[in-house]
Amino acid sequence: MKRLITILSILPMLAHAGVRHYAASVEQSDWQLDAPNRLQCELSHPVPGYGTARFYSRASKQLNMEFELDMLMLPDVYAMAAVYSVPPRWMPGAMQRTIAEMPLRRQYTGDLPKVPAWTMLSELEKGFWPTVQYQDWYNPYDKIAVGLNAANFTPAYQDFVECVANLLPYSFEDIQYSVLTYQKNTAELTKEAQKKMQMIGMYLKEDPQLELMLVDGYTDSYGGSGTNFNLSVQRAESVKQYFIDMGVDAARIEVTGHGERRHIAPNDNEMTRAKNRRVVVKMSRG
Repeated sequence: MKRLITILSILPMLAHAGVRHYAASVEQSDWQLDAPNRLQCELSHPVPGYGTARFYSRASKQLNMEFELDMLMLPDVYAMAAVYSVPPRWMPGAMQRTIAEMPLRRQYTGDLPKVPAWTMLSELEKGFWPTVQYQDWYNPYDKIAVGLNAANFTPAYQDFVECVANLLPYSFEDIQYSVLTYQKNTAELTKEAQKKMQMIGMYLKEDPQLELMLVDGYTDSYGGSGTNFNLSVQRAESVKQYFIDMGVDAARIEVTGHGERRHIAPNDNEMTRAKNRRVVVKMSRG
C-alpha cells in the first residue's frame, strides 16, 4: 500500500518532467513601452533565458496589432505552437483557455495577428499568463512552455493603449506617392492638396529615415510654354521649401519642372485641365 501511495505521489512530477518552463519571476517581470511615437508603439517583456515577447501596432488606416515571440534560439523546423491563457496560482478554480495556434517557421520568430494578439493583452490585463507551448525541435522528449508574467503589466499597458490611440491614421505607403493639385495660373494648392501636404509633413516629423524625395512640377497647356515651365518650377520649389521647413535635409530633395509636358488628361476643358496642374511627390526610405 505504501509503495502504491509513493508511486501515485510522484506521478504529477513525472507528467511535468518533459516540459521546460521559461517565465520571469514576479520580481523579474518587466513590461516596457519602447520609444513610443506616432508611427509605432511597442510593448516588450523579457523572458529570462529564452528571449523577448513583443506586442506592436503601426500607423495605418486600419487598427492593427501583432504579437512576436523573439527567440534566442530560432526554430529549426516547421511546426505549430499552442497558445493558452493560464490562470496564476492565486486564481484557484479558474480554467485554462485556448487562445490560438501559432505557426513556427524555420529560422523565424513566432508571431500572431491582430485578434489573438489583442486576446493575449486582455488576458494579461485580467491577471492571466498567456503561455506558448510546443515540442522542442532539439530534444524529442521535451516540450517548451513560455509564460508571460502578468505582474507589473497594467501601468505599461495603459501607456501602450494611449500610444496606439495616438498613432497616425495612415502609413508611409499611403503618402510615398502623392499628387498635389493647384489653382489655375498660380502656385496655390487646392484645399485637398493642402490637407495632403499636412499629412506628409506630420509623417516626416516622426520619421527620420527619409532617403530621397523627388518633386516634379507640371502645368496645363493654358498660356505660353515658357511661362508654364517657370510656373511648374515655382510650384515644385514651394513644395520643396515646405518640406525643408519641416526639417527635411534640402540635399535629399530633387526638384524638376516639366511645364506643360507629360499631361495625364486632355486640355480641352477646365475640369480635365485641372488634373494636369500638379506636383508629384515621390519618397523613398533608407
